[in-house]
Amino acid sequence: MILPPATLGMLGGGQLGRFFVVAAHELGYRVIVLDPDAQSPAGRIADQHLVAAYDDPDALNRMAESCAAVTTEFENVPAGSLAYLSKFLPVRPCAEAVAISQNRSAEKGFLNQHGFPHAPYADVRSDADIAEANEELFPGILKVARFGYDGKGQVRVASRDAALLAFRQLKNEPCELEQMLPLDYEISVVLARDETGQVKCFPVAENSHRHGILDVSIVPARTSGCTAAQLPNAAQELAEGIAREMGYVGTLAVEFFVVRGQLVVNEMAPRPHNSGHYSIDACITNQFEQQVRALTGLPLGEARAHSAAVMVNLLGDLWYLRDPHHAHEPDWAQLLAVPNLKLHLYGKHHARPGRKMGHFTVIGDDAQQVQESALAARRLIGIEDDSAGN
Repeated sequence: MILPPATLGMLGGGQLGRFFVVAAHELGYRVIVLDPDAQSPAGRIADQHLVAAYDDPDALNRMAESCAAVTTEFENVPAGSLAYLSKFLPVRPCAEAVAISQNRSAEKGFLNQHGFPHAPYADVRSDADIAEANEELFPGILKVARFGYDGKGQVRVASRDAALLAFRQLKNEPCELEQMLPLDYEISVVLARDETGQVKCFPVAENSHRHGILDVSIVPARTSGCTAAQLPNAAQELAEGIAREMGYVGTLAVEFFVVRGQLVVNEMAPRPHNSGHYSIDACITNQFEQQVRALTGLPLGEARAHSAAVMVNLLGDLWYLRDPHHAHEPDWAQLLAVPNLKLHLYGKHHARPGRKMGHFTVIGDDAQQVQESALAARRLIGIEDDSAGN
């Protein structure tokens, strides 16, 4: 067990790292952040910010010398850096688990190997792979195997010819061709697992997206269909099984499609997740404190929600509503006047369309009233209702 005031290391300086720093500081730890961006949100509030590449040998050695344990805030940190640090100190999650989650091919292979439900797919490394792909994969989605997130690196393809064209548009990068499924809706499970195998699952969130980016998360999820009553428990059991098979230690998110009332694993993230942000305001212990606890060997906290919640993402587009050419700060006073609304801004130095700049969460005892209040708050600052809650 690593106790305060030990120093913890964080690879990555975005908003997830920032919330980790806050949680670690509240528990009495110091934090060193490694991130190449001198203005990174987490680096700006950490005890020390190493401005260097994630695979910089000098920076990694400084973390090895100064930290008692190290974690990561996103899956695209080089797994090799985590493996190197693990020679000197605990690294949670381990490099092997991160490597599975940062490559769609490895992720789908893992799900297939262990019998977890997933969409039909094919590895694509050449035109021949598309030519030989099963006809059931069309219409489908061609996704780059590495570095795709928030809808980036994905192209919908209705036919084999369209897939060949998309493959060239993606510069012949290794891809996955995945069957497009008839979605009922999407949900996610965020959990924490410690070194002994104990697991604490947060309540299941129902998620809606806009342009491939998470827009709204609703807790409790409004499950529907023939297996609706069993869906949350089934999703949590599948997520726990994935964590167990990976030997995972830390906070893990698993996204699911619900297809004709059945669960299909979409992808997993080896870190806290955007859809788990509601836990900051609505749960006894939030996902970032659990990340600190799992990293340091402290007992996991209670993940139960004490309120219904709706989390709304605030993207950089809001800064350009008044003038498409110049950024203007939104009128936060309108949001802050809403009862039971909690605003979280990430301290990013530049707003741009599609960039996650913050979020707000509305909490309360009545789930329907919370949802109505959250959607009304979205309208106050100019977010249209075309996708929310659908």
